[in-house]
Amino acid sequence: MKRQLLLRMTRARGSQSGFTLIEIMVVVVILGILVAFAVPNIMDNPERARITKAEHDIRALENALEMYRMDNFRYPTTDQGLRALVERPSSPPEPRNWKSGGYMRSLPTDPWGSDYQYRAPDNQGERVRIYTYGADGRPGGEGENAEISNLDLD
Repeated sequence: MKRQLLLRMTRARGSQSGFTLIEIMVVVVILGILVAFAVPNIMDNPERARITKAEHDIRALENALEMYRMDNFRYPTTDQGLRALVERPSSPPEPRNWKSGGYMRSLPTDPWGSDYQYRAPDNQGERVRIYTYGADGRPGGEGENAEISNLDLD
């Protein structure tokens, strides 16, 4: 019974096994069209991904600085810098309620391998400034070379 069924199925397929050259060419053309539209979009994404990572890092640093301020009633000084989030500052003014273990495990570097920059507020009520200079490591620029700052992310 099974053998007869297999023989019928094999005979039914007979000469129709495989694809014709035209079917293969249609598939290749369709794939080519898809690649032509997809590759430019994919090639632009690494730059956008680096910028997005920098924005997320800056927000995380700003949140950690806010926790530091709530515990110690002030932000670290510009000289103490972001390092105050992972190590207790030893320079004045020393924090009174520095959290054991710090506010972050380690400091991130920007997607281009540089340290994030920090500036404490000069006046009461001002915000801290956390920023990166972008891919070129210099102030100004456009696109991937532009500065990214927490003050610009709101």
